This record gives sequence, structure tokens and C-alpha cells, in this order.
Amino acid sequence: MDYTNETELKMLETIDTLEKRLTSVRAGRANPSMLNGIMVEYYGAATPLQSVANITVPEARQLFIKPFDRSALKDIERAINEANLGINPTNNGEMIIMTLPELTEEKRRDYVKQAKSIGEDAKIALRNIRQDANNKVKKDELPEDQENGILEDIQELINKYNKIVDEKIKEKENELMEV
Repeated sequence: MDYTNETELKMLETIDTLEKRLTSVRAGRANPSMLNGIMVEYYGAATPLQSVANITVPEARQLFIKPFDRSALKDIERAINEANLGINPTNNGEMIIMTLPELTEEKRRDYVKQAKSIGEDAKIALRNIRQDANNKVKKDELPEDQENGILEDIQELINKYNKIVDEKIKEKENELMEV
């Protein structure tokens, strides 16, 4: 059984999840992923916003949301308001325009805190993966030197992935604090 490959795959998944979660942290620039998770009531069913509208970024601080079916415009506007993003959507009858306000220093610091919290969640997930892998290795009653070698490999993996998490958080922090 290859413990290190299995552990590394799980750690890679954690990094992917971290990257996805970090895209939801606003950096003062419009990004369609800001709207991920918004569900629109469409013909009686909760439907992801991306499935009922085309989302474009015409300028750095604007999002255009053009529904495939114009009758869904009001429902989309309601869903965005309920998502409480701190951005007021403007409905012009054909599409919804969202203009992101300039970020204040205080708001930027709040977003940095949020990014650090997401990073800490990723590190906790990595530690849990390491713990599970260590328990598996110990349970399989391998020769002591082989067991110690595998445990060291797993520790090297967590050190490597913790550094990656730190780098990603630092990148996001620099992006957020950039004026």
C-alpha cells in the first residue's frame, strides 16, 4: 500500500479547495466566482445563477448578468440581494449591472482576516489528513524502520503543503492590500 501517494492526493484536493474558497474573497476587482453559490428561484426550483444567466466582466469593477430568459430578471435580482454581498444590483430591464465599490482600508483588512481564516481551515484539513495517514500506517503493523520512514515521508508532505498554503494566503493578502 502506498501511503504517501494516497496522502498527497488528499492534500492536493485540500489545496484545490483552498484556491476555490480564496476566489470568493473579494479583492476589489469584479470576478464571476463572487456569485458562486447564489441560487435563483427559477420555475419553482433553486437553480445556480450561472445556469440561468451569462456573467461577464466588462470593466475591472463591474459585473453584467444577462439572463437567458428575461422573465428571470426579477428572481435573479432578488437572489443577489438575499445573498447579501454588499453590492446593490441595478436592473435595466435587460440585464443586471453590479458595480463594486472601492474597498476601504478597513474592509481590505477584514478580507485579509477572512483569507487567513480560510488558510487556517486548510491547515487543519492537512493535519487531519496526516493524522489519518499516520493512524493507518501504525495500524498495519509494519517493520519499525519501514514505519518510521513512511511517517517521515508523510511529515515532509505536510511541511510542503503547509508552505503552499502560506504562499497562497500571502499572495491573496498582497492582492487584497494592493490599492
